[in-house]
Formats: sequence, structure tokens, C-alpha cells
Amino acid sequence: MEATDKAMPAGQSASLTVTASIEALSQCTEFVTAHAVEAGFTPSRLCEIELVVEEIVANICRHGYNDQPGEVELRCRHVDTQRLLLEFIDCGLPFDVLAAPPPDLTADLDQREVGGLGVPLIRAMVDEASYQREGNRNILRLIVRAER
Repeated sequence: MEATDKAMPAGQSASLTVTASIEALSQCTEFVTAHAVEAGFTPSRLCEIELVVEEIVANICRHGYNDQPGEVELRCRHVDTQRLLLEFIDCGLPFDVLAAPPPDLTADLDQREVGGLGVPLIRAMVDEASYQREGNRNILRLIVRAER
């Protein structure tokens, strides 16, 4: 794990690079939580942001590399005193989580496909989101506000 952090004025960023494995989830959530606390996020908002980070990193680890070794880079930047920019960067399979169709929540439980609830969760808990594929890299950018 590589990390550069400590107190960040607006515009500066910190990054964390971890092996794309479920074991890295706690490192990723701790990294983002530290910066969110610094930005004044409320405890309930911190829980929401941790859920978002866990969902995204878990999906990269489970699906991005098809059981091959890989890495996830997580960048965090204070946009201003109330907003954080989170960037999730990986070299896994191309996947735009924002373009994934929402699950059919009207179907009976036994008729639904497993999974698919993470996308609406992410959309509901972030304030802005964008995805792009640059070369062989997926880049998911999320802006989260300290208060909702």
C-alpha cells in the first residue's frame, strides 16, 4: 500500500494504491474517512461514504480483473471546504457503473437476479458522478458533500 496524505488544503490531493483484493477494503474506507472527517462530514454522512467506497472497491476487486492480479488507485481531493472529489482508477475490464441499468425492484424476490443494488446505492449517496475510459484505465469520479 502506498499513501500520501495528511491535511490537504483545497485543490491538493492524496492517493492510495492497493492490491485489488477484498482485504484492501478497510484501507480504502479508512483513507477516505480520514479526509472526510477533515472536511467536516457528519457521522451519518461518513457511514454513507464508507458504503460507497466499499461497494465500488469490492466490485473492482470481484469483477474488474477476472481473477488476475491488479491494483486500485484511490485519489481524494478537497474541492472546497464542503466537498470531496473521490477518484477510483483501475486497469480492469471496461465498466461504466453509471450506465448500468437499475435493477427491477418490482419483481418477486425469487425472480430477481442476485446483485445490482450497488448502482442505485451509489447514485443515491453521491452528489455528482462521472466515468471515463482513458487508455486501459477506468476512472470513476465522485463528488460528495459534507452535508446533504
